Amino acid sequence: MMHSTDTPKRGPGRPRLADRAATRESILHVAVGLFARHGFAAVSLRQVAESAGVDVATVHHHTGGKAALYDACFGLIYETERSYLASTLTDARLALPEGADAVLPALHRLVDTFVDFLEEHPENTGLWLRRWLDPTGHEGLDERYAAPLYDRVADILAAADDEGILHEPDPHTAVRSLIWALHAHAVHVLHEGPDPDRQREARAFAHRWLRRMYGTG
Repeated sequence: MMHSTDTPKRGPGRPRLADRAATRESILHVAVGLFARHGFAAVSLRQVAESAGVDVATVHHHTGGKAALYDACFGLIYETERSYLASTLTDARLALPEGADAVLPALHRLVDTFVDFLEEHPENTGLWLRRWLDPTGHEGLDERYAAPLYDRVADILAAADDEGILHEPDPHTAVRSLIWALHAHAVHVLHEGPDPDRQREARAFAHRWLRRMYGTG
């Protein structure tokens, strides 16, 4: 009889939990790259399976059907981006009571962190651009996987405006304007690879935008 402290034995051929998690993650990473470059309609589960080195049944087992796989890809990049930006978003929010001398530099650091993220994960941009080309399909992706981070930045700008730290009457548009401009830089990284000159230009543009909009922080 097995005691409560004994570890249950795996059945023959049954993968460990860690192995199953690793398989799902590898499938998602492959699928993100394919969807980012070709779009939802042009990618099949068979293509994902072949690129991930597994069979179609394994893809379906770990992620469900194609629509569920697509949703999971956005979930993956959202969690990656959220984790990447978490500390700089918190710093910008905490800087509000200290005024412009703290808030404006925090916004510059936030932009730098976002550019770092896009350069390390340009597939994020490819995936979103493909989705935006089909605005009527896959409802709810924007609300779940884009709006939460957009809104956090917009809330910081709105609070700074309320406190007289900077002037921003339309935080919603301001956030999306700068983000979409930087996505254009990430498209080049996705398809052509990193280019130090373009990277410097993108960063310089972002900081120049902030200075002209809100001050010299």
